[in-house]
Amino acid sequence: MTRGFRRRNLCSRPIDRLRFQASADGAPKSGFLRDMKVKEIFTYLLIGLPLVVFVGLVFRNPAADLSLGFAEARALERVVTNGSSESSGSENGFSRLSNRDKLIGGLLIPGFDEGSCLSRYQSSLYRRTSTHRPSPYLISKLRDYEALHRRCGPHTKPYDEAVEQLRSGSSVSLTECKYVVWMSYSGLGNKILTLASAFLYAVLTDRVLLVDPGKDMADLFCEPFPEKTWLLPNDFPLMDQFSNFNQKSPNCHGYMLKMNTLNESTEALPSYLYLHLVHDYDDHDKLFFCDQEQALLSRVPWLILKTDNYFVPSLFLIPSFEHELSNLFPQKDNVFHHLGRYLFHPSNHVWGLITRYYEAYLTSADELIGIQVRVFEIGSGPFEHIMDQILSCTLQEKILPDVDKEGFSSVPLERPRVKAVLMTSLSSGYYEKLRTLYWEYPTTTGEVIAVHQPSYEMYQQTEKKAHNRKAWAEMYLLSMSDVLVTSAWSTFGYVAQGLGGLKPWILYKAENMTTPDPACRRAMSMEPCFHAPPFYDCKAKKGIDTGVVVPHVRHCEDMSWGLKVVNHQDL
Repeated sequence: MTRGFRRRNLCSRPIDRLRFQASADGAPKSGFLRDMKVKEIFTYLLIGLPLVVFVGLVFRNPAADLSLGFAEARALERVVTNGSSESSGSENGFSRLSNRDKLIGGLLIPGFDEGSCLSRYQSSLYRRTSTHRPSPYLISKLRDYEALHRRCGPHTKPYDEAVEQLRSGSSVSLTECKYVVWMSYSGLGNKILTLASAFLYAVLTDRVLLVDPGKDMADLFCEPFPEKTWLLPNDFPLMDQFSNFNQKSPNCHGYMLKMNTLNESTEALPSYLYLHLVHDYDDHDKLFFCDQEQALLSRVPWLILKTDNYFVPSLFLIPSFEHELSNLFPQKDNVFHHLGRYLFHPSNHVWGLITRYYEAYLTSADELIGIQVRVFEIGSGPFEHIMDQILSCTLQEKILPDVDKEGFSSVPLERPRVKAVLMTSLSSGYYEKLRTLYWEYPTTTGEVIAVHQPSYEMYQQTEKKAHNRKAWAEMYLLSMSDVLVTSAWSTFGYVAQGLGGLKPWILYKAENMTTPDPACRRAMSMEPCFHAPPFYDCKAKKGIDTGVVVPHVRHCEDMSWGLKVVNHQDL
């Protein structure tokens, strides 16, 4: 029996007794009964009014609707509390949230089935609105690409005709649509970066991007394009040959150039070419980045691409792409930030990993600091010089407060500021040391430091589905940070900084088991680094330093021979 029901019964009994007594004494009934009814109504109001008010508030505020889910409601609450970009004028706070930019400045379009991919339209609830707006031209080109993909994607008439020509093995003839097929290769961070590179190349060359599903692409990511899948059908004629493609394959672009069986005067072009842009590629493979080779490749209907490099910086050095890229990205260091948020939406399973962890450990913090640790030393670790480097960087750059080991700061503040530290590493050792430090000693600022690490897998397990789910979830969680610290050379960190629109502090790669000095430096831009770029002048046909050709392509902070795109006006 509920508390309200018991209270109601206890109040009703004396009223019934008095009513019976008044009737038995022969006293006038009408006035007395009216008084009793007034008292009874008053009692009911006392009991029922709070319930009515509660129900009214629920229906008035959609954030309390259970259909949104507990995690989302908590996320909305955090945005109201900490968000600074919302418009004012709402009495209950929700209408401000209902205007959240769930289409990410026009990168996305409405109309997708929201239940099939919760992250697509919910991600904006978990991160600040980006100050980097996509250009109107980029938005227009994305809509054009979607129309092309809808017209030429898998199992359309143009696709079937192009596949039939490929299956026949005949020399190239005019086809309605052209394609670039991305081969699933390398670790997850590399896959995400290379897929973004392949998509940009497809947009620049009016090709349709098709994705080799590999073992887990469909398990990790939602479909980014409306109506037609981006996944390559299993009956694609060359699918069973992918694992055998290499630099000496008969249809390898670089090999054919080397053997002089392919040039711009060749009339009978093959129906497909294999592009080997992996880190071990040779000088002939690198001619892909020359204008005259792009003119030849534009005549081939099928390009099969294998790479583990984010090759976007070298696309900016191809003269025929220069004008289009400037229109697409007026702020040049936004390439992966925009394309990554457009393409990569975590699957529902991965989104559950992300939101549950965020709500359990991160949502109540005043500031979220991400620290991504990738160690290239031989051995299991944790290594003392790496821990010293993490502390040196975060303390010197005022990312984390120092601790008072003498106990003079032991009196807690009435409402201390809370910083949540999200650490990601294959080892748990660095997390345990940092957590212990801030547990055993108070901070000199009075702030409370909460340290968390979702997983520690000990070693990279690229082919395991569960491992990749956790890796993708952790990259995404890091991208929600307010401040980010990453490790040199790590594509894991590149993905997080790009999605989050963050210029991280980069931990230098340690040498000889020694802590670098300085321990870290601020990145020039949020763009990833191209680890193995070509150093070749296509016109002069000689080697050059491609990091000084244009002001917006520079050498990377963490890899001196690498290239990255920067917004040179900010330097």
